[in-house]
Amino acid sequence: MNKRILVLSIAFIAMVFYANAQSGFGVKAGLSYNTTGELKQFTNETGTIIDNKGSGKSGYNVGIYGKLGLGPIFLRPELVYTKTTSEYILNSESVDYKMAKLDMPVLVGIKLIGPLSVFAGPAFQYVLDNDLKGLEFNKIENDFTVGFNLGASLELGRLGLDVRYERGFSQNEVEFTGVGPNVTYRLDSRPEQIIFGLSYQLSAKK
Repeated sequence: MNKRILVLSIAFIAMVFYANAQSGFGVKAGLSYNTTGELKQFTNETGTIIDNKGSGKSGYNVGIYGKLGLGPIFLRPELVYTKTTSEYILNSESVDYKMAKLDMPVLVGIKLIGPLSVFAGPAFQYVLDNDLKGLEFNKIENDFTVGFNLGASLELGRLGLDVRYERGFSQNEVEFTGVGPNVTYRLDSRPEQIIFGLSYQLSAKK
């Protein structure tokens, strides 16, 4: 199945679930601190690590979520547009690597004390865009990947606050063409993020 069709199908199923969720659905947004993996330069098949690890920069996300309560346990699928940025040193200059992706975390949580909950679950990710300033994008190893979310949240009425850690499961290289002949750059685009989120529940079970 075409990956775009698969993603759109998942998104459609998720939105139907949101609309019929027993506990409600809402909107969410957040800020993140993001890093990605190694940047490598290849010249005539010889590889050189330019910068072992990119420097983290801020990013953001916006989306919708649904919540299905099962006693103290809940299921929370989300559909989120995410934009991340990391910084690398390339040819003695600082350049930004920007990535846009569509995330669908499927989180299982448990209520602890009062408004406090913890949650974890897989995050299905579809990469929409890659940009490394000054270089031409060639290809990405996998535009559909899976990551993992782990975090905690507070529910204050309809308002929700959460902090979570996100990490991609496996290396996912993206390739760019360099400015010189026969020069390519490969970057591990797998994200590692600390995300601070704010959500608002639009509809709740009565």
